[in-house]
Amino acid sequence: MVYGTGKRVKMKPKPKHLGPQYGAQFQDEAVVAAYGRRPPYPDETFTILSGLVSGAPRRVLDVGCGTGYVTRPFAPLVDSIDAIDLSRPMLAQARQLPGGDAPNIRWLYGAAETTELTPPYGLITAGQSLHWLDWAVVLPRFAALLRPGGYLAIVGKGYSDVPWGAELGRLIDRYSTNRDYAPYNTITELTERGLFAPQGEQETAPVTFRQPVSAYVESFHSRNGFSRDRMDPAAAEAFDTAVTQLALSHHPEGFFEMQVTGHIVWGYPQKVEV
Repeated sequence: MVYGTGKRVKMKPKPKHLGPQYGAQFQDEAVVAAYGRRPPYPDETFTILSGLVSGAPRRVLDVGCGTGYVTRPFAPLVDSIDAIDLSRPMLAQARQLPGGDAPNIRWLYGAAETTELTPPYGLITAGQSLHWLDWAVVLPRFAALLRPGGYLAIVGKGYSDVPWGAELGRLIDRYSTNRDYAPYNTITELTERGLFAPQGEQETAPVTFRQPVSAYVESFHSRNGFSRDRMDPAAAEAFDTAVTQLALSHHPEGFFEMQVTGHIVWGYPQKVEV
């Protein structure tokens, strides 16, 4: 399998809102503390990923693993997983969560761009973190780390709309500390740069996730632009109050349900000269 054209291309810069100064907030203790309020991936996600692993032994690299939302439930389906992240607090929590002590998981602290790894891998997975990496460095590296024909699988989540979505969007725009944000699509950004060649995609059936309104509100503080360590405390309190009131106006009982789907796009990372 030939992974890239080898042609020299001029790489346009990443969107400004994906700069390292924003990615660094995922090392904040406050972000890690709120991370567990995020919904998990549907179980079907890991059935799909399992079918994408090539060769034997079934070895996987999970980049930007965070607290192990992909690593921990995927580990029983493969022989081994190397899970790497640049946030020590994320890795510390990952080891303590259910499945985090599995003997076939190797938790690695470091940058996916430079940390020494042990290829070949039959699959590389990237959850909600690939957009923070140095694409021009890491995508060609993934091509070298994979077995011939091996895939990079980009894993995301989808959520059902909420009735307060428009007002919520205005609150996010008002209070986010990432003033450079602009809408984007990771797959489009990578393919336009010649760094990724998609080969397939699949979405899981939706599953119901139920949580207290208070946990839903706190989940925003695990996201880019809402680290409590970087927000003005008064602004954080105002945001929480407003979102709580919105949610409770529709769910006065204090709980609400959302439909969550997993979305996987797999393909070949490309080797390009820049």
